[in-house]
Amino acid sequence: MKRIAFVLCLAMLFGMANPLTGSAPAVAPAKAITLPKPVMNGGIPLMEALSKRKSVREVSGKPVSEQDLSNLLWAAWGVNRPDGRRTVPTSRNKQEAELFVVLESGVWRYDAAGNALVQLSPVDARSRFGGAPLTLVYAAKAGDDAGGMHVGSMYQNVGLYCASVGLGNVVKSTGRAELDSVLRLPAGYKTYVVQSIGWPR
Repeated sequence: MKRIAFVLCLAMLFGMANPLTGSAPAVAPAKAITLPKPVMNGGIPLMEALSKRKSVREVSGKPVSEQDLSNLLWAAWGVNRPDGRRTVPTSRNKQEAELFVVLESGVWRYDAAGNALVQLSPVDARSRFGGAPLTLVYAAKAGDDAGGMHVGSMYQNVGLYCASVGLGNVVKSTGRAELDSVLRLPAGYKTYVVQSIGWPR
């Protein structure tokens, strides 16, 4: 009995499978952040936002607030109807796209249904994209003509939101695969583009 108790203690200490049942140790749930509810009204007129939309490559280190983050993620890929449809169109409403967020606190996946971020890595990867306080990584099915359409609609919505509140942003294809080993992309997906965001200097 003493030997069995000793083995069980070792199993608990080192995360081994239970030697008696063969069951694996419980896996800790991924860290998540619930975002503030996006503000879906107000803002400047659409035509004014279009007139202000431009690429801004030089941004300060000032963080993007959680409210602005929630708003721009909702603009990119949020749920805007009770039936689960999104702020951007997708082919046959298959919604075959993913949105990832790079912050000082790590790399996250946007969970639109839960209005939350789910952490994929705690590593600060901002320097891989020029050091902006926020970078979005857009992924969709590879080899599908609609994939580019989906991500194009997403980053354009973000660009218009940025223009409406004074944030700078730039869309780039360089570095788009930097985090492919971290993102846990669904089978058949690829990263299409990245969009770095921050307050202009």
